[in-house]
Amino acid sequence: MRGREGEDGGLFSYVTLEKRVPSDHPLRAIRALADEALGKLGGRFDALYSRTGRPSIAPEMLLRATLLQAFFSVRSERQLMEQIEYNLLFRWFVGLGMDAPAWHATVFTHNRDRLLEAEVAREFLSALLSLGRVKKLLSGEHFSVDGTLIEAWASMKSFRPKDGSGGPPGAGRNGERDFHGEKRSNATHASTTDPDARLYRKAAGQPSRLCYLGHVLMENRNGLAVDATLTRATGTAEREAALAMVGRRGARRMTLGADKAYDVAAFVDELRARAVVPHVAVDGRVSTRGKVRRTKVDARTTRHAGYAASQRVRKRIEEVFGWMKVQAGLAKTKLRGLAKVEAAFTFAAAAYNLIRIPKLLAAGTG
Repeated sequence: MRGREGEDGGLFSYVTLEKRVPSDHPLRAIRALADEALGKLGGRFDALYSRTGRPSIAPEMLLRATLLQAFFSVRSERQLMEQIEYNLLFRWFVGLGMDAPAWHATVFTHNRDRLLEAEVAREFLSALLSLGRVKKLLSGEHFSVDGTLIEAWASMKSFRPKDGSGGPPGAGRNGERDFHGEKRSNATHASTTDPDARLYRKAAGQPSRLCYLGHVLMENRNGLAVDATLTRATGTAEREAALAMVGRRGARRMTLGADKAYDVAAFVDELRARAVVPHVAVDGRVSTRGKVRRTKVDARTTRHAGYAASQRVRKRIEEVFGWMKVQAGLAKTKLRGLAKVEAAFTFAAAAYNLIRIPKLLAAGTG
């Protein structure tokens, strides 16, 4: 017998959100980990908010919603609120009741900015990695580091002389501006849209862009990001960020894999002074004088099998960057200011770990 369409005008539903989400849905394991990590940040959240006044959106809900935005590549907060309004899976993950209205996008953004301006993202990443079942997945001795460009939310037209000279763009919504004959550098120019962004070129033959540099420290056992930071784009930022992240690991003997950009004498010497073995790729480029460039990474390091292993494994850090840029939408950030972009970058690294950890635990990896 053919079924007929009919409007279901039932006023009440007797199926809870919990029952509508399948027991084997991947987000169940992810939410369990996220909730356990967020539970460790209760004291931090209490310090961020006043004890009087109108209650804000719960910070746990804000961060779970931000995770969803990264997991499902939601382009904007407005689209995220739209999804939370009618997507039952999103409602369940955030912790919003069936009848509760979704927040206004502006209200959500203003509330979340408080968390992005604080170093909550870094603390959330640390809390996640400190969970007992997660600790077993991490290497305590072997790490890799690398950096990547994060394009700023600013156009080249906004890169104007600091002294106020230079003509403004032409009339219209997207007016043209003539840069011919104008020498531009970070010393003399700055973006009027995002002053923290810097003009930077990754390599010869590539265009200069207004961007930041994102840095990740990865453990080599399972390729999880154990630290992340974001800096202004400079020629020394990658090495400076690497030393800062190594310093946060504490005084311990470890190896650090890196590419040729880190093969600088001062950086290698500093690693050895901290009891860190520099598994850095040797930069054997020929100088303009026809001589092979000298390196501090000699046979004391390269003769060991561990050096070859580090050089092989360190390339997995590109998987972290690839996921953060494509899935989490960080190829071009939609935030402005170093503090907010750094928080978003660090939180995206935590989101990447949340995708990987349940799979590793299910496989019995240790």
